[in-house]
Amino acid sequence: MNEKLLVVDIGNTQMVFGLFEGDELMTHWRLSSERQLTSDELAWQLHGMFEQSAQAADQVAGIMVASVVPHLDVPLADACERICGKQPAFVGASDVKIGMAVDYKNPREVGADRIVNAIAARELFGAPAIVLDCGTATTFDMVSPQGHYAGGLILPGIELALAALCRRAAKLPEVSIKRSEVLIGRDTTTSLQSGSYWAAVDAMSGLIKRLRRESGYQDAPVIATGGLISLLIADLPEIDHHLPYLTLSGLHMLAKKHFALAH
Repeated sequence: MNEKLLVVDIGNTQMVFGLFEGDELMTHWRLSSERQLTSDELAWQLHGMFEQSAQAADQVAGIMVASVVPHLDVPLADACERICGKQPAFVGASDVKIGMAVDYKNPREVGADRIVNAIAARELFGAPAIVLDCGTATTFDMVSPQGHYAGGLILPGIELALAALCRRAAKLPEVSIKRSEVLIGRDTTTSLQSGSYWAAVDAMSGLIKRLRRESGYQDAPVIATGGLISLLIADLPEIDHHLPYLTLSGLHMLAKKHFALAH
């Protein structure tokens, strides 16, 4: 029987859980990353997710977490202990070996999810590689030709930027991101949607081209992930691979190595 591993990506907007059996992602769940969530609330939700998926929480052999929301680390760890009987390992902890050199001036500044994405990209596609992650923030992460985490770029996510504009401008309505069939809008809603959508597409396309002009990255594949990339990908031919669960895959890779060493 294949070992079951639970992985958790705690982002600024959502927590994404993935349950792997062997190398297969059996099921996945999403919860809001509400800062005030207690361990009791998380335990109740985690229990419900296992129940709804007809999976046995006590069969989980190990849990690996990447978190960029420190407020939720302790409540999640407590919930995992109560429901799965296991304390999770956290990417960035001294006992979790990532197997990748980090070229940041201060490696601890790099978000755990960005490191995990780079590890997964290198494992799946080799080095060099470019990872584009569209979520609360839009990030580009670079795997160097030597296989290191080489750094990257951070810019406001497309939903965040649009929401901030609408909040600061009293007469602008709140609208959702949507592909506009016309470039020149003839009402405020269409103008906002067209501007935000096509600006995001052209910014990402331009940055990919600019990054590929960097020494060593001319032929680097672009791997896209994140909840918002599916809205844009049809207009981004520069993207070579779309992997919605890249972060979960990278966490699973780390979990397999970590818990194999622990045994």
